[in-house]
Amino acid sequence: MTTIKIDEKTKTGKAFMAMFETFFKGVEGIEIVEPDYGQVNEEPSIYSSEFVEKVKKAEENIKNGETTTLNPDDIWGSLGLK
Repeated sequence: MTTIKIDEKTKTGKAFMAMFETFFKGVEGIEIVEPDYGQVNEEPSIYSSEFVEKVKKAEENIKNGETTTLNPDDIWGSLGLK
């Protein structure tokens, strides 16, 4: 089996799909298989899993309003450590 990735958002991708469907629709042995966008990207991440978890936790904290605003002129005071 051969896989061809086609970006259907591009002009070339749209033209290829139109041509493919015109010439090969219903031909035995050739099938268009739509990607499952619900799956996680199969490419390995360049980020460690610990870092990803920290970012996700920070995003959740921001959504819940659990953040600390730092004053760049008085960082220690902003943290209550002065």
